[in-house]
Amino acid sequence: MPQKNDREYRNIAGNLAPQEDEKRVTGYATTFGVPYKLYGSNSYEIWEVIDKYAFDKTDMEDVIMQYDHEGRVFARTRNNTLALRSDEHGLLIDADLSGTELGRQLYEEIKGGYTDKMSFGFTVRGDKWEDEMIDGVQKSTRTITDIGKLYDVSAVSIPANDSTSLSVRNLTDGAIERLKAERLERERVEALEARRAALRERINNG
Repeated sequence: MPQKNDREYRNIAGNLAPQEDEKRVTGYATTFGVPYKLYGSNSYEIWEVIDKYAFDKTDMEDVIMQYDHEGRVFARTRNNTLALRSDEHGLLIDADLSGTELGRQLYEEIKGGYTDKMSFGFTVRGDKWEDEMIDGVQKSTRTITDIGKLYDVSAVSIPANDSTSLSVRNLTDGAIERLKAERLERERVEALEARRAALRERINNG
């Protein structure tokens, strides 16, 4: 999947569904308030969640629908073949794929269950991080509060692993380095306090 380095991409499983009239499909480009894991190890976990208000000020002037994020356009908001709206569940898309032969083929693939997953490309304008320690594992959760621009929604054949895409890899690498630094600092402070406590005990017993 060709991906732009200045954008982030996320994959959503099992959302596209065919509608019988006009070869339309509907589905959710993303869901709100549902955390998903970007990275996990024995020491660190990076999670992400989309806030329900994240699309309130998003630039969606000309969003396109593609397949595997490639150049062919099957629907777009500018010619009213693609509609987008937020509801309580997420960002809902409604696409008319009847305008091109390839679009009609994609509709048949979705109808037959060969393609039912989505991905979307976007930039982030606002987010916040929360850290917590759970059973010895440092968990950091990124809440995306403001999506600056939505570039495309895409039907995908085999979604790329989020952790292997460039933008997410850069994001998680930075978060992991921060968590490592925080853990090292915490261990340094704990070791210093232990040495001080041991010194006080020796003095008191001396």
